[in-house]
Amino acid sequence: MPFRPHTLRVECVVLRHSDWGEADRLLTIFSREQGKLRCIAKGARKLLSRKAGHLEPFTRVALLMAKSTDLWIVTQAETVDAYLPIKEELVRTGTAAYIIELLDRFTYEEGENHTLYQLVVETLQRLANEPDMFLAVRYYEMHLLSILGFKPELFRCVKCREEIKPQDQYFSVLLGGVLCPKDGLGNEGGRPISMLTLKYLRHLQRSTFAEAKKADPPAQIRVEMENLLQYYLTFLLERTLNTPGFLRQVKMK
Repeated sequence: MPFRPHTLRVECVVLRHSDWGEADRLLTIFSREQGKLRCIAKGARKLLSRKAGHLEPFTRVALLMAKSTDLWIVTQAETVDAYLPIKEELVRTGTAAYIIELLDRFTYEEGENHTLYQLVVETLQRLANEPDMFLAVRYYEMHLLSILGFKPELFRCVKCREEIKPQDQYFSVLLGGVLCPKDGLGNEGGRPISMLTLKYLRHLQRSTFAEAKKADPPAQIRVEMENLLQYYLTFLLERTLNTPGFLRQVKMK
């Protein structure tokens, strides 16, 4: 019979919370040590709770938890990084909510993933510090897809396997990558992608963030990159994401 610990120390990012009982909170966290977990913070909704301030969404926190019959109970909480600049500006808040929503939708309670955890905390740090958040978000999307096994093929046609030539192409969400003009024209599920957009997506896919942030895509290409990636992500999730619509409304104000 496998050993089940009665206490657990984790470093985690709080994804979301909801009310539980009269004064408690049900938390969904993504931890470095155990991946995605649900836990209860007893009394967290009380005015004098010492835990409440440490357990807000997209806060990085160290938790000590004790095992109950079904769920972990938070016994201690200490903030590692509150990412305060994110919470001081509505566009940054909405962007962080998008990052967290993607993580939440794509993951299950299935064990640790150190690489994904590191990507998330690094992305939140970038959202707190980078003047232009665009490349931080696109970098996150591209590397999230790679880590989770949905890395799009951007260098060879996914149908004929010929190397992509320097011209406008097509992208198929059904096949998970680029189609050459011969195979893409009239292909169900394929949509046009400009060569310049493809160039920037390739750069994000194979670069470190320090290298990726040197790029400066023009406005039209930024729109195409964002639309294409959200189209692919939505297809994989088989559902519409909540946060992109909110972000569009915020940016229009």
